[in-house]
Amino acid sequence: MKKPPFRLGPLALLLTVISICLTILAILTFTTARADLRLSEEYAQTTKARYALEAQGQEYISRLNQGQETPPETDEDGLCRVELEHEGYLLHIALRPAPDGGYEIASWKSEKIWEQNDTIDNLWNGSFGKGE
Repeated sequence: MKKPPFRLGPLALLLTVISICLTILAILTFTTARADLRLSEEYAQTTKARYALEAQGQEYISRLNQGQETPPETDEDGLCRVELEHEGYLLHIALRPAPDGGYEIASWKSEKIWEQNDTIDNLWNGSFGKGE
């Protein structure tokens, strides 16, 4: 009895397509993991800088209430305003003189320092003339 021939063509094609798909998925997984790592490191650095600024503000108020720091000038609203900076972040503190001689927090706002970049390369300036 003669055995029928076993054809590997369709099976080989299927295995090739599966291996290509698995390779593409592995590459996408690796690049996504690297992007997530980079993003989490940036977030950790940002969080670290903001908490350091918050601690700096708390230490300033503590020294001010203990008399170790000279109080800032009072503005027309009766508030003493202080700005602290740390690693590109600003902390705006508004303090109100307390009846007991210390200071109470009237406002506490943190923000990122942002500088506009005026030079944008390869941007059309709106004219069609030569030399512009």
